[in-house]
Amino acid sequence: MSTLTILQRGEPVLSAVAMPVSNIDSAEIKQLIIDLKSTVALAKGVGIAAPQVGKSLRLFIMCSAPSERYPDAPLLAPSVIINPEILNTHDEQELGWEGCLSVKGKRALVPRYSSIDVNYLDETGIMHNQTLTGFLARIFQHELDHLDGITFIERLDNESDAIDEAQWRQKTLNN
Repeated sequence: MSTLTILQRGEPVLSAVAMPVSNIDSAEIKQLIIDLKSTVALAKGVGIAAPQVGKSLRLFIMCSAPSERYPDAPLLAPSVIINPEILNTHDEQELGWEGCLSVKGKRALVPRYSSIDVNYLDETGIMHNQTLTGFLARIFQHELDHLDGITFIERLDNESDAIDEAQWRQKTLNN
């Protein structure tokens, strides 16, 4: 198990569309999953996508727990999401605060669907079809964006809508 370097916005792999995972059982994929879990835990993130560590593959980890970065996050054990798709979106989009391990020190209110129907393979190759809502739907959409070469900054009307972490902490303490 090793901790991987998290690439920052501007790296070419972060703006490319990732390739589907073709062999879930390969030693490379199994090791990547182990390393992604370790990396996201150490970074105290709620998700991490393979492109964020330089691997252009359609694979990400979702994990969630209350933390300093996301105090209201629900509990979700690390879940491996391979070759994901959004099948349907429900409701209007809603704004929610997001940050990103590849956009250090920035936060912004990002529009996302509050309910989505998705499918994906897990690390054993089992297909899952489920409806995600709230914060978990937000994580899924954020990480799927990474597989499509998009960071949350590209979801903003204007890049200047992103604020730094200190401003965000001040704003959220006052609410």
